[in-house]
Amino acid sequence: MLAVEDVSVSFGGIRALRGVSFTVTAGETLGLVGPNGAGKTTLFNVISGVQAPSGGRIVFDGRPLAREPDWRRARRGIGRTFQIPQPMHELTVRENLIVAQSFGAGRRDPARIDAILALLGLSPKADRDASTSLSLTEQKALEVAKALATEPRLLLLDEVLGGLETTTKRAFAGTLAEVRERYGLTLIVIEHDIETITNLCPRALVLDFGELIADGPPREVFRDPAVMRSYTGEAAA
Repeated sequence: MLAVEDVSVSFGGIRALRGVSFTVTAGETLGLVGPNGAGKTTLFNVISGVQAPSGGRIVFDGRPLAREPDWRRARRGIGRTFQIPQPMHELTVRENLIVAQSFGAGRRDPARIDAILALLGLSPKADRDASTSLSLTEQKALEVAKALATEPRLLLLDEVLGGLETTTKRAFAGTLAEVRERYGLTLIVIEHDIETITNLCPRALVLDFGELIADGPPREVFRDPAVMRSYTGEAAA
């Protein structure tokens, strides 16, 4: 479904990504981990069309995306969330989804929006102001709901569990698994919590200083000495 081929990104003299390559098959749930500043969100920006790569290319469904803007990638089935929730101010929760659906899918489907609101637990606040009436957990749920409204096949989740306490995080991870199953999605999940990645993702990639240093089952990846050094500065015993 997705091929990232030798992708590099430079900001001035800073190399944010360095020749990153991997593939994702349809139906996978892939974890993307690494220390702060490793290049995870930059990679999402390249895949979704927010950031142009300095080198390499992104191929989706066998077709290079080099010249396609973010809205066209959304129409082709690439959806994403943002690390910091970005509700559209002065719009209700439901209206946020309507705008997202119009942008990403190019049409309106009230039934799908109602189903998404119910699945993410947002129906009770559907007609309230999205920027003032939601808890942090509900704001995270709204990020996922907006992305689902674009009718993606590939969904990029950027730390949607970040900042949540353990019990809430586990429940939300269960909801994400249900979302994947309900809509037949392929997921790439940025997350720092090792337990969450291990339980949610059969496969994990690790970035460090913009380089891909590990790729495999999470329980093996997190025992890799290079991964241990990237997090702690020390090799595993």
